[in-house]
Amino acid sequence: MAQNSNKLYTVLPNVKKGVREERRQIGVSVKNIYTVRSIDKYLTKEWFNKKHYAKRSPSTISYCFGLFYNKKMVGVLCYGMPANGRCLMLCTEKYKGNVQELQRVITNDGLEKNALSFFISQTYKYLPKNTIIISYADPNNGHNGYIYQSLNFLFTGYAGFNKEYLEPNGKTRTDRYVKKHLIKNNFYDEKLTINKMWENYGGKIIFKQPKHRYIYFNASKKIKKDMYRLLKWEIKQYPKKENTNYDASYKPITQTSIF
Repeated sequence: MAQNSNKLYTVLPNVKKGVREERRQIGVSVKNIYTVRSIDKYLTKEWFNKKHYAKRSPSTISYCFGLFYNKKMVGVLCYGMPANGRCLMLCTEKYKGNVQELQRVITNDGLEKNALSFFISQTYKYLPKNTIIISYADPNNGHNGYIYQSLNFLFTGYAGFNKEYLEPNGKTRTDRYVKKHLIKNNFYDEKLTINKMWENYGGKIIFKQPKHRYIYFNASKKIKKDMYRLLKWEIKQYPKKENTNYDASYKPITQTSIF
């Protein structure tokens, strides 16, 4: 379950470039600039719904963390149960209960170069012992997973849905929810394909690239060796393509934590 925070926090505007350059010149480490703490789930909502490219919060959040500069929040991150239950078996039944998905991570623009990798790595110590972390990089939003590569995650190929279903109102649905949605709206017909039913409903289908899938064994040396041995997925070479940026300029309003 999500942890509780116990202080009052506000959101910091982007760190000025001149300040970053000055820190680099005097050799200030990011660990002396930023701290990472657990936060309440509600503090992430605005960041995920308005600043992150997905524009929605995961429904299965277990752990939430904030990146802080002078006690002011400049980034948020969450872990939770994988949306695809089959991922729980990536290291067989033995480690089924050890899997957590790094579902979302977003920071303000203009932070130090290594701030994001520092943020992610500092959350490991708050996770349950011997956790398998799985995360995805979405090439449809210009991501190849270079941050995971820098943190020594293993690249295990491609996964995820290759299409999204766009409702007439503009809301997107994945394959997982389409049938249920069609039944609910009385557009389900066993004689037709899902795509045809969706077309009759007035929606559109958007074909997309599959996501890059990464895993990390946050475990003791002995357990990590066993996880490697049982891993069902093939470890592949890192993908190397040019990243592109999406608009993450939205600045969340001041957020507070209730005691």
